Amino acid sequence: MDFAHSEKTQDYIARVKAFMDEHVYPVEEQIYRETEELNPTGDWTKWQMHPMIEPLKKKAQEAGLWNLFLPDDKLGKGLTTLEYAPLAEEMGRVLFASEIFNCNAPDTGNMEVLYHFGNQQQQDKWLKPLLAGEIRSVFGMTEPDVASSDATNMQATVEVDGDELVLNGKKWWSTGLGHPNAKVTIFMALSNPENDKHSQHSMVIVPLDTPGIEIKRMLSAYGDFDAPSGHGEMHFTNVRVPKENLLVGLGKGFAIAQGRLGPGRIHHCMRSIGGAEKALELAMKRSLSRTAFGKPLIKLGGNGERIAQARIAIHQARLMTLHAAWKIDEVGVKNAMTEISAIKVAVPKMLQDVVDMAVQLHGGAGMSSDFPLARFAAGARALRLADGPDEVHMGMVTRLELKKYS
Repeated sequence: MDFAHSEKTQDYIARVKAFMDEHVYPVEEQIYRETEELNPTGDWTKWQMHPMIEPLKKKAQEAGLWNLFLPDDKLGKGLTTLEYAPLAEEMGRVLFASEIFNCNAPDTGNMEVLYHFGNQQQQDKWLKPLLAGEIRSVFGMTEPDVASSDATNMQATVEVDGDELVLNGKKWWSTGLGHPNAKVTIFMALSNPENDKHSQHSMVIVPLDTPGIEIKRMLSAYGDFDAPSGHGEMHFTNVRVPKENLLVGLGKGFAIAQGRLGPGRIHHCMRSIGGAEKALELAMKRSLSRTAFGKPLIKLGGNGERIAQARIAIHQARLMTLHAAWKIDEVGVKNAMTEISAIKVAVPKMLQDVVDMAVQLHGGAGMSSDFPLARFAAGARALRLADGPDEVHMGMVTRLELKKYS
């Protein structure tokens, strides 16, 4: 692996950094503060986007910094997973930045599903408005009544009834469900219980205004509802959609998910590395500008060593993630499972540790909404569960290691 970024990647890194410097960082604190004021409760029916977000999205599109994640030179910029990775890191420094570039989860994963697995009709109806940033989307996989760490436990069902599919079940922690522009979900459920366990489930495209869908609530993470995006619980009761809303075919859900989650985990990890860099930057500024007991904070209580440990941990995480991205591009997701699972364990834990160190240096301010650290901390902890908990990924690494000796 060549550790130097290509000229193309370096150009995009410079352009994204310049855009952030000019348009995002100057209004970062204002958008955080005013978004909180606009959305003071968990009532998602009243949530509003900050009025600066849409103009920023338009500027990013005009600057050619749009859909950077998609490896298509017509619909996106034709960047590989490795080429996009450092751009995701830059976006990760600001919690709302990825939406400005139309590179936010879960839309990126859903767009990749529609791009790779959707037919022309499905792409025209749903992929095009997602790529244009006109709508947002949701992914319905995790369920409240089962141990969702084992995705084969899903109880939600898809049944064929003539030319229609009938959907029943509960989904929760569906990211983006509270967003004012959320219009569609990809619903994954049991359809073929007679098949082997990884061929029993299907994915279906479902407009969120379909009769029978009830959004029950938004879920708070450490007291924060993450408005105006949110992570919600939705119930499906005899929801009917046309059979043509089925993706690929019955029983193909896990095959689709495998393709969706590989690059998505790179994106999550690189954004986490960006968040860790921002946390370290805040920690450095705080430790150099504040004094206690006659000394700068950096000189007290082993804080200097903690800064060094954070830098080492971030660098390790970045190299691991770039290597995983490179391997996905070179040999495919199926042949990079050790690397993908390894970063999914290591990087969120690294972010959690670095943010915790930064919070400690900020004292009470670090736990407040005056800084983004509390939200970074909640995001890091959530990411140790999202897309598979640590234990599942460590189990994957163990199984792959054991195969070498069997």
